[in-house]
Amino acid sequence: MSVEENLDKSTLTLTSSPHLRSPVTVRRIMTDVLIALLPAVAAALYFFGGQALAIILATLAGAMGAEALAARIRHQPIPLRDGSAAVTGVLLALCLPPTAPLWLAFLGGAFAIGIGKAVFGGLGMNVFNPALVGRAFLVASFPVLMTSWRWPAGAGAWMQQGFDAVATATPLDLLALEGVQTPYVELLLGRVGGSLGETSALALLIGAVYLLVREIIDWRIPVSYIATVAMLAAIMGTDPTFHVLAGGLILGAFFMATDYVSGPVTKRGKLLFGVGCGLLTMLIRQFGGYPEGVTYAILFMNAAVPLIERFTKPRLFGAEVDSNE
Repeated sequence: MSVEENLDKSTLTLTSSPHLRSPVTVRRIMTDVLIALLPAVAAALYFFGGQALAIILATLAGAMGAEALAARIRHQPIPLRDGSAAVTGVLLALCLPPTAPLWLAFLGGAFAIGIGKAVFGGLGMNVFNPALVGRAFLVASFPVLMTSWRWPAGAGAWMQQGFDAVATATPLDLLALEGVQTPYVELLLGRVGGSLGETSALALLIGAVYLLVREIIDWRIPVSYIATVAMLAAIMGTDPTFHVLAGGLILGAFFMATDYVSGPVTKRGKLLFGVGCGLLTMLIRQFGGYPEGVTYAILFMNAAVPLIERFTKPRLFGAEVDSNE
C-alpha cells in the first residue's frame, strides 16, 4: 500500500496549535460581562429613563456597524456573534452623560471599534481598551457635550441642606469646584449627576461580584487599583471612601482595566498595572485640570503593558539567562 493510500485512510488531522482547547469561549466571556452590566444598565434606565436606552442603542449601533464594516473590508466573516462589539458599545454608553445626543453616541461607538480595535487587526490585537478610546476621543472632540449633566430621578434632596446654589455636576466636580462632598448613600444608590453607568456604585458592585464568582476577571487588578486610590486619597488628606465610590473608578477597575487583551497576563504584572492605574487616577484627580482620571489612567497603563510583561514574566527553569537583561 502506498503512502498516499495510507494517508487517505488515516483518521489523523494535522492542525496548528493550540491543541488543548478550553470550553470557555469568547462568546461565553462576553455574555457574562453583558450579564454583569445589567444592574448598571437597569440603574441608568431607572434614573435617566428613555434617553439612557436610546444612548445605549446608539452606541451599540455604532460599534456593531463598525465591526461589520471592518470585517467586510478585510473580506472576513462578520464576527458580531462573539459579543465583543456589544460589550464595547454598552461600556461606552455607560461612560456617556445622559444629555449626550444620539449622533455623538453613535460616533463614539464607531470610533471605539474602528480606531480602537479594527485598525490593530481586530479581536485580540488591540493595544488599548476600545471603549475608553471612544470616550477619550469624544471628550477631546466634544468637551462641552461630554461634560453636560442633569440630575437623575429622585436626586437633589440632600442639596437642599445649604447647597441650593450649586449647579448640576458630578460628585467630583462638586468637590473640586464647590468643596461639597456627596453623601455615601447617594453615591451607592446613584442619585447623583454623572455618566449613565458611573452613578450607582451598588449596581456596579453587584456586577463585579458576578464576574469574580464566575472567574471571568482576576481580583488582582481591581483590588490593587482601588486600594491604591484609597491609600493615596488618605495620604493626600481627602476621603478615601468618597474617591472609591465617586466617578468611574468602580466601572473602570472591574470592567475596563481587566480587559484580557489590553491588560497584563502575569500575576505580578496585574498588581503593578492596578497600582499604576490608581496612582495616575489620583494624580489627575488632585492635580489635573480634569476632575476624573480613570479613562486616561487606564489608557496610559495599557501602553505600558509590554514593559510590565517584560519585567514580570516568570523565569523558566533550565532556560538560559540573557546577559543583556
